Amino acid sequence: MNANERVAPRPEMLREAIARTIVGQHAVVNGLLESAIAGGHVLLEGPPGLAKTLACRAFASAIGGAFKRIQFTPDLLPSDVVGTRVFDQRSAEFSTVLGPIFANVVLADEINRAPAKVQSALLEAMQERQVTIGPVTHRLPEPFLVTATMNPLDAEGTYALPLAQMDRFLVKLLVGYPSLEEEVRIVERFGGAQPHVPQDVVGIADLARWQAEAQAVHVEPRLTRYAVDLVAATRRPHDYLDRGASPRASLALVALARARALIDNRDFALPDDVRAVAPAALRHRLAFNYRTLTDRVDTEAVIGRLIATVPTP
Repeated sequence: MNANERVAPRPEMLREAIARTIVGQHAVVNGLLESAIAGGHVLLEGPPGLAKTLACRAFASAIGGAFKRIQFTPDLLPSDVVGTRVFDQRSAEFSTVLGPIFANVVLADEINRAPAKVQSALLEAMQERQVTIGPVTHRLPEPFLVTATMNPLDAEGTYALPLAQMDRFLVKLLVGYPSLEEEVRIVERFGGAQPHVPQDVVGIADLARWQAEAQAVHVEPRLTRYAVDLVAATRRPHDYLDRGASPRASLALVALARARALIDNRDFALPDDVRAVAPAALRHRLAFNYRTLTDRVDTEAVIGRLIATVPTP
């Protein structure tokens, strides 16, 4: 190979760069990478102080491109997110001011602290990759990824996310506490200093190329049927479920399986890929009923048992 030739970056380079900032949290790092390659949005849920926001910042910085952070608050307006039209008295014409949603990576921090009216402003952007301001529809930059964070412990001053918006997130990642050894490393690495965030490890063009390569990953018909069967299992009558997952979940399982195969340098997906991504793709699409609280049932265990009931091809 010519010395001047540049080796095309691979996904593992991005994963390693983020891992140098985020201690542990391997499932979160892998979930962010898989979702980005699959072209979907990510919801991170966990207690405060577990580097949810830092993980999103590190990911956005590592891939370059435009990054915007929106701090969701109860007084936020839809125009604060998507933009608005302003009347210019000098020209006697309206001009459009684009909002922070116009970026490659958008961080919606504490997304459940804004009311439903603001949440609905994201629906068109997350699904159609476009925003309508007044009479004009504006395309969002490509690639476009929304990363959002939620704190499940503090219910005061929060709003439940509309089901339509929850369904638009490709995955919901649970961010848990680090192990004792990992926490020691966190203190040693970042005690008294700002975390180092990787800069431009790969480019937006590299991410777009990975997305195209992932779409070419082969998925056998039996594997597609397996993904559909997994989703169908959530719709059967169940003691703890009021509603199962939508067809978006089937699409998500296949897209994430393709992304996982690409990260592992395979041009074909396996049943293990589908099973590995199933909890993240399903947990936010299921409606658990009151019995999960009265019986003190672990919803993650319910999802695991549902997945186990479907035979692997």
